Amino acid sequence: MPEPSRTARSASSSSTPRGTRNLVNLEAISKVYGTRALLDGVSLGVNEGDRVGVVGRNGDGKTTLIRLLARQEPPDDGRVTHSGGLRLGVLTQHDSLDPKATVRQEVLGELADHEWAGDARVRDVLTGLFGGLDLPGFPQGLETVIGPLSGGERRRIALARLLIAEQDLIVLDEPTNHLDVEGISWLADHLSRRRSALVTVTHDRWFLDRVCTRMWDVQGGSVHGYEGGYSDYVFARAERERIAASEETKRQNLVRKELAWLRRGAPARTSKPRFRVEAANDLIADVPPPRDSAELMGFASARLGKTVFDLEDVTVRVGAEGDGGRTLLSRLTWQLGPGDRVGLVGVNGAGKTSLLRALAETARDAESPLLTGGRVTVGKTVRLAYLSQEVAELDPALRVLQAVESVRSRVDLGKGREMTASQLCERFGFGKEKQWTPVGDLSGGERRRLQLLRLLMDEPNVLFLDEPTNDLDIETLTQLEDLLDGWPGTLVVISHDRFFVERTTDRVWALLGDASLRMLPRGIDEYLERRARQRESAAEPARAAASAAPPAKPAQLSRATQKEIQRIERQLDKLSGQESALHGEMAEHATDFSRVAELDAKLREISQERDRLETRWLELAEEG
Repeated sequence: MPEPSRTARSASSSSTPRGTRNLVNLEAISKVYGTRALLDGVSLGVNEGDRVGVVGRNGDGKTTLIRLLARQEPPDDGRVTHSGGLRLGVLTQHDSLDPKATVRQEVLGELADHEWAGDARVRDVLTGLFGGLDLPGFPQGLETVIGPLSGGERRRIALARLLIAEQDLIVLDEPTNHLDVEGISWLADHLSRRRSALVTVTHDRWFLDRVCTRMWDVQGGSVHGYEGGYSDYVFARAERERIAASEETKRQNLVRKELAWLRRGAPARTSKPRFRVEAANDLIADVPPPRDSAELMGFASARLGKTVFDLEDVTVRVGAEGDGGRTLLSRLTWQLGPGDRVGLVGVNGAGKTSLLRALAETARDAESPLLTGGRVTVGKTVRLAYLSQEVAELDPALRVLQAVESVRSRVDLGKGREMTASQLCERFGFGKEKQWTPVGDLSGGERRRLQLLRLLMDEPNVLFLDEPTNDLDIETLTQLEDLLDGWPGTLVVISHDRFFVERTTDRVWALLGDASLRMLPRGIDEYLERRARQRESAAEPARAAASAAPPAKPAQLSRATQKEIQRIERQLDKLSGQESALHGEMAEHATDFSRVAELDAKLREISQERDRLETRWLELAEEG
């Protein structure tokens, strides 16, 4: 059974494996803001090969911890030590890009086209983050000026600039923000393949489980360390709270419930779980499934009748013809029934938000400009609540509890459960004191929580959630998931948070950018496979044209030079296969440090040989 640290100091007590360099040490650091100690006597270490996920409530000091680790601000007490010559890359939540520069200047610097185009890492990063080497989503490709770009586009540029460089340690603060499901999946694969150590703050639990091998839980001024990814952390935390006989019974039960879902119902997170399966199963033996779907369906039918939304031959379009408009969905026939729990995924701009907005406008008896054909039938008893990506403005002078009670003082959660406004506030992280905080003093994440809370207080029977996880910490997400488990109504979720979609919905539908909506029986895994096939099909004509075209300088290359180029290309292909096999072996023997060190040495040899061959290939290509 994995044993978490009991104190902040013991979190770094594990010895450094022989041959592994220590990169960063935090020794008894403390940091105080105002009268609150965010970190108190914390000692931690980061070694080569570490992949650390940092979790905790919003405001408990996660970002402060990694800023201290990266020496972006000094501690009040204690010492932060970096190893000599440490190559450190940091992604903060606010980029330092030059608004007058182009994407090329910020990402590629002075690299000539043949230099970066011949670098596999650069090609992988550009394709993974932007969808192609020519940056198809940007108006002038690499020559696009950064100033007018959106925050999400700037974030991708900052991330690309960091990942292209060679680093010993990468520190990332919310790296999945503004990335879609595909982008998050690519980033997880990319970071798993890199040799760089990693420390990341993120609320994306799927990402944590896919990438991290250690967890730091920041709470109450201390940092508790856990071995393994997010699944292991949930188990160890539940076991720690059980042993400590905590009085926070509700929180214990919530953690055990999440563990039960991870063990029983979620797609496999790791090929070989690192926590003891027997101990985990014993801990959740008396925990029922997250929700009784048949029972909830019966409740939902009683509240909603047979019809919720029926779409027949519907067309959804943005903009006018001839004025840059385009059709997002064409001749769509779809039925959203009572008790349906649907996750909507799709490429950015495919029409997910537009579809929900059109249905919401129709439910309010308003004529939606997005609907240009077909018919939408709305059930007579539908009571819709729609959480959009924009945070609704409230009177900043209102107290949190007043803002909630202005909707309703008590709420019926179904199945005989009822809560007061104050009780529901507590479930969403607004304690007794926080309930009297003016709305104007809340952070962005707290306002998002308040917006969601007010929607639930209105007792809807249909709930549309568009990116509900934005700015919410993991503990609040767990609370929200628990509430939705027993909520008897129709639910549609748009989210890039794969864990949340899989946890709260029963079926996944996808908009793949071809003006249609498809149900995916195998969920998000199937969506990623379909998107990969789409990209492959789109690239096929270009490859065919390239192979049909004559070589750039056929007459100027001697027969011997051409043969050597072909030989080098075969060797490079062979080395790529060997690299993939070694990465697989390293993942399989992750706990055998001597074996990992041996495999890493082989990987470095292959990397040197590949660099030598690529250099020779460029020399030969330039001879003509």
